[in-house]
Amino acid sequence: MISIKGLTKTFATPSNRITAVDDLTLDIKEGEIFGVIGYSGAGKSTFVRLLNRLEEPSAGQVTIDNQDITALNSNQLRLTRQEIGMIFQHFNLLWSRTVKDNIAFPLEISGVAKQERDKRVQELINLVGLTGREDAYPSQLSGGQKQRVGIARALANRPKVLLCDEATSALDPETTNSILDLLVDINAKLDLTIILITHEMHVIRKICNQVAVMEEGKIVEQGDVLNVFRHPKQQVTQKFVEQVMGTSEEHGDVDELVNRYDSGKIVKLHFIGESANQALISQVAKLFDIDINILQGKITQMQQGAYGTLFVQIDGEKAEIDSAIAYITEETSVEVEVLRNVE
Repeated sequence: MISIKGLTKTFATPSNRITAVDDLTLDIKEGEIFGVIGYSGAGKSTFVRLLNRLEEPSAGQVTIDNQDITALNSNQLRLTRQEIGMIFQHFNLLWSRTVKDNIAFPLEISGVAKQERDKRVQELINLVGLTGREDAYPSQLSGGQKQRVGIARALANRPKVLLCDEATSALDPETTNSILDLLVDINAKLDLTIILITHEMHVIRKICNQVAVMEEGKIVEQGDVLNVFRHPKQQVTQKFVEQVMGTSEEHGDVDELVNRYDSGKIVKLHFIGESANQALISQVAKLFDIDINILQGKITQMQQGAYGTLFVQIDGEKAEIDSAIAYITEETSVEVEVLRNVE
């Protein structure tokens, strides 16, 4: 669906040149929700603006649905942009227009007849949950309602791709979740490809299928969201995962955890998918003559299922401890990592 090759954007300043996006290559499948995450200055917002040429690339190629976006002239680009919707952090609504008139605006520009335009606007108002607010002005709306107007407007011309540039960053947590649920619903109903730019791993965790981590203009890590959570390779990715899981796995923290106990083994358990809902601890305690002490951990829901990390102390005779660990490793889908023998 979307193929990006060698995409680069360099800005010239009086004293030097800054490379905001650095030789970025990426493929995004049709119909998926693809997340791009990075801290401020990573280049992610510049990257998403390059996809519809709100920023002109310095080098590279962007192909959407077999069409080379970077090769289009201004007239061709204007028509193609109708197939690429975009929503923004601060909504970018027309404050002198009502909800329905904001949503109708791109249809007016496209020359859609009024009767067809009115029908499409009402469809979108119903889709985004704004029925009854058609005649309200942006100043009369909450932040979440404003973003729903922005989403409806972006969908007006039935785009193939929806670009979301920090679309939930200005919203409170509850409203953020409602907007993310709406994006998942739209993705399923319309089979729409969504590219979501954010600095919040919670957003990635909740709705994305794939994620790319950006740092200093480059993609430093990429993959299935669940796999990235399970095995974050880069330090920046590890920090993002810690945002959601609420546990740090730095060596010093593990050492502190282990040093509290003077017997048994300290074990880290990775729960994935259905295994996160299993009563594993009580089951193992019944099967083996051991004591299990839960030290810390968290389980969180993702688009692809549940994921969790649990730190436990397993105490008892060495043979029983080893048998319990072998059972978990061989008979369940839970991953086991022995952090320290403290016998």
